[in-house]
Amino acid sequence: MKNHLIILAILVFNLGFSQNDSIVESELSINKFIDGTLTIPVAAENPYLVILIQGSGPTDRNGNGFMMKNDGSKLIAKELAKNGIASYRFDKRIFKMNKFKISEEELSFEDFVKDVSDILDHFKTEQTYRKIIIAGHSEGSLIGMLAAQNKADAFISFAGPARSIDKIIIDQLAKQSEDLAENAKNAFQEIEEKGKTSNYNPLLQSIFRPSVQPFMRSWMKYNPTEEIAKLEIPILIINGSFDIQVDTTEAELLKEANPKAELVILDKMNHVFRKIEGDNLENTKAYNEPNRPLHPELISVLVNFIKKEE
Repeated sequence: MKNHLIILAILVFNLGFSQNDSIVESELSINKFIDGTLTIPVAAENPYLVILIQGSGPTDRNGNGFMMKNDGSKLIAKELAKNGIASYRFDKRIFKMNKFKISEEELSFEDFVKDVSDILDHFKTEQTYRKIIIAGHSEGSLIGMLAAQNKADAFISFAGPARSIDKIIIDQLAKQSEDLAENAKNAFQEIEEKGKTSNYNPLLQSIFRPSVQPFMRSWMKYNPTEEIAKLEIPILIINGSFDIQVDTTEAELLKEANPKAELVILDKMNHVFRKIEGDNLENTKAYNEPNRPLHPELISVLVNFIKKEE
């Protein structure tokens, strides 16, 4: 009986290995700020490579943040690999700020763009990949637009805003309080004109604290519709109809700015790539449900776009 159990264990181990040996993941550092995971489909020769850029805040390579674990980016990487497409996902330099003693005041939006540009340079130098595609989620969409110019072969926007960050924030505040929205508008204007502001409501401290104002100033000067209009490469714009963070109108504005872009609105998809059949409560819960499957149409849309010219 004992021998039978040993044989069974060996068979189970071998089966598990054969299921996973078609995909290889390895750690790869691009510069002193950027560590990430390279996911490679073993059977594919000269595969496409997708560089996945995360959204705002301290979001890690897998798409997870503070009190949020959904593994959205990790799941996309694995599914792309099953379709013969490689990917690289990375932790933003925010995670290295303490190590290198970088203060919040020293951080700029251009730092994020440079990191993606460095990633592009690294993989282009290798000359291993058929084409390199930039795919940015939320804030990462604008970062990707800027880095992709004259470097990437194609661009994908996941739930990317079409307006500058100051206008987005003012609009969001207006839904809560007209007074706060007006206060924020004046504060942003002062930051744009003078480089800083002290005339803001204490309730807006997280947006306008002095240490974050330099970053906000560097971010708000970019208009996504202007940047996407500069791209002369294939573009895919994806949004979900149940995205409570970035409305589908943003995707439509991006499409208007670059009419050659392909626009796909996935029915009932939320901000973290899940299909939501219920209400806002289910939508919010999905942000912490890594085992919930991706929207059933998402991967096929991505694969069809990436391999369109094969």
